[in-house]
Amino acid sequence: MASPKRPKNLSLDASAIERGERYARRHGTNLSALVSDYLNALPVDTPPAVHSPAVRRLYGAAARRRAAQGDYGEHLARKYGVD
Repeated sequence: MASPKRPKNLSLDASAIERGERYARRHGTNLSALVSDYLNALPVDTPPAVHSPAVRRLYGAAARRRAAQGDYGEHLARKYGVD
């Protein structure tokens, strides 16, 4: 059963409204339904510090090899020819 509707005033950029209305017309809906669907799809039960997939991949790559503290300095010395 659908939840009862309640009016809410939102301040949106004119270009965002125009884009949303154009999208809604093409998809046989309206701006209110688009906003409502979007808000209902937000993951409210996830922790606020969830990282993007790209950041998670970087963390995963770093976790595979735990380098000793001096390894990076040695790497730079070899790379740039510093003794």
